[in-house]
Amino acid sequence: MNRLAKYLTELVGTFIFLSVIALSGPIGSLAPLAIGSALMVMVYMGGHVSGAHYNPAVSLGVFLRRKMSLLDLIGYWVAQVVGAIAAFSLGWEISQHTPGIAPGTHVTDWRALSVEALFTTALVLVVLNTAVSKDTEGNSFYGLAIGFTIVVAAFAGGPISGGAFNPAVGLGATYGAVQWASGSWTHLWLYLVGPFAGGVIAAAIHYVQTSGLKPKIEPPGVPAT
Repeated sequence: MNRLAKYLTELVGTFIFLSVIALSGPIGSLAPLAIGSALMVMVYMGGHVSGAHYNPAVSLGVFLRRKMSLLDLIGYWVAQVVGAIAAFSLGWEISQHTPGIAPGTHVTDWRALSVEALFTTALVLVVLNTAVSKDTEGNSFYGLAIGFTIVVAAFAGGPISGGAFNPAVGLGATYGAVQWASGSWTHLWLYLVGPFAGGVIAAAIHYVQTSGLKPKIEPPGVPAT
């Protein structure tokens, strides 16, 4: 697959997925279902082209597992950031509202950072084991698994950390708040450090999961010892 097709898919998929995030505020407690469903359908849209990361932390995890090149990692990151900023800009133009992003009331930075790292680890692990691993190649459930990971993360962790689990979400939402709602960049580091740490942790766990665990195949007629 040529690079232009992959980068375009990452940009478009990130843009549509994050546009749902930017516009889902008015539906309140049902927002996690809309957001997770949006990710699921965008994964099915672009999985066969780019891998459907739509998340710099996912791309980092895939890169660390040597499933993509450094050039593609940089290209994906650029496409994802452009898609994120465009999504939250469109969200403002349509709704005249920007959700911003911040930890819950009285939530410490450490607790928010831990939640971001925890659920990003879960997301990247699911991606690596369902959409990247040769052992599950050709399956049809990867989009559902990835989308519902975000549903779970948003319901359980969103009220605590703000629920980015994606550096592009953190950057896009913070940009929108600064640009149109007198917000600040104060909490952006949480949504960069936490998810990227989760991507690294997930890659390390996946390495252990897939290293030295293959059963030994004996030639026909040779008994296993």
